[in-house]
Amino acid sequence: MTEPEHVEQPAEAVGVSPTQISNPKLRYEANRALVWVAVVGLAVLAVYLAQTLLVIFGALVFASMLDGGARLLGRVLPIGRSWRVFIVMLLALAFTVWLFRFAGSQIATQAAEFPALITDQLGRLVAFLRTQGLEIGEGDIQNVASSLLSGVGTVTRAIGGAFGAVTTILLIVIIGIYLAIDPRPYERGLSWMIAEEHRAKVSDTLGHMAFTMRRLLAGRLLGMAVEGVFTYIALTLVGVPMAALLALITALFAFVPNIGAFISGVLMVLVGFSGGTEMGLWTIGIYIAIQNFDGYVIVPMIAKKTVDLAPALVLGFQLIMGVLFGVMGLTFADPMLAMIKVALERRARRLDGDPPMGEEAHS
Repeated sequence: MTEPEHVEQPAEAVGVSPTQISNPKLRYEANRALVWVAVVGLAVLAVYLAQTLLVIFGALVFASMLDGGARLLGRVLPIGRSWRVFIVMLLALAFTVWLFRFAGSQIATQAAEFPALITDQLGRLVAFLRTQGLEIGEGDIQNVASSLLSGVGTVTRAIGGAFGAVTTILLIVIIGIYLAIDPRPYERGLSWMIAEEHRAKVSDTLGHMAFTMRRLLAGRLLGMAVEGVFTYIALTLVGVPMAALLALITALFAFVPNIGAFISGVLMVLVGFSGGTEMGLWTIGIYIAIQNFDGYVIVPMIAKKTVDLAPALVLGFQLIMGVLFGVMGLTFADPMLAMIKVALERRARRLDGDPPMGEEAHS
């Protein structure tokens, strides 16, 4: 009786594949070559998807903020994690609404006058430098400003044209909320993709990285709040115009160490000198006081609780990320560098026989 046509023939009936390598040495070398090709292919793919990966990292940063707030709230409210994350987001939204209702009209008015004031002050600065024998034109100032802002185009083109910045922020917020509400499915999926013998090591490293990220961002938010409030009070007492707007700019730029402080300081001093030399000198003093307080109190406190990063290393990494990815790379350079250092430290300590992660890293 003949065999039905739909039944597959045994594998032996197909014969030996012409692609089979019988020589064990050649087969070993071919496998090695395949591995190298896969590694290079993944590296090229990572470069091609660098902008998207940076958005995902930004979502992880935002999720860490929500996660830290939810964990802190969990110490006083024994409710579900999803509810705690919702309360944190509600509090953040309420604070934002209060801020703009409290000083929204004032900040909007000041923001409309801000570009003209800065342009006028830069013109005066150029005129002063010319009297000192320096040949600097206003075109040079505009070229420098356009070069600093050119990185924004990289992100917006990658994400979606003119509305790229808004789209990027929305993606970061939405992905971050999903990650913060229930991170366990993503943790299990990542563990499933890793070889079983390496899962404990990866879990240990990721635990320390998440713990450090929460502490780092908590310290960064504290520094932003302190600098913003201190700047507003000090500038208001001195009578510097646009105090609310300058305080908001200082608080936002405090998230980016070194470069952010320099940019906010330049803007603050330019506005200060618009009210005269005495007011400008007071503004310089306020800026120095704020940066000293941040450098000698806030930053050491953050470093003591998280990871100590050399200022030159942070600045160099910021410049590299800024050139490659624009404003977004500059913003997330510090958290990314901290995570890289934590991963390297954990590997070094494991090689030295350091025990597994303690319970404090999970809290």
